[in-house]
Amino acid sequence: MTFNSRLAQELGKWAEQLGKGDVFHDAVFRVYFSDGRNIADVDTLADIAASVGLDATQAQDVIAARTFKEAVDTDWTRAYELRVTAVPTFLMNGHTLVGAQTFKALADFMLQNNVKRRQ
Repeated sequence: MTFNSRLAQELGKWAEQLGKGDVFHDAVFRVYFSDGRNIADVDTLADIAASVGLDATQAQDVIAARTFKEAVDTDWTRAYELRVTAVPTFLMNGHTLVGAQTFKALADFMLQNNVKRRQ
């Protein structure tokens, strides 16, 4: 199953503006990957918004008006400019590490980019 996440991204920008971005994104992830629900569906997105304490009617209005379309367009343009073609992509000092990685691979990537390990 594959559902277009564009509207979820736009609603995520709204949730971020209201200080609920992290919990909203986590809820969308869970609904999509665990529950197999369609995150392109407006009612599903409104339910997700409500589940994290946001107003479902306002969520539907934000989607209908495409209030955060330009903000997501800007994100997509930046990703294109940075040559991000997969998620996750880790960027640091002009270097990239693409795809799900082991802890060791992420730690090595950080050390190679002069990030000091905390004691």
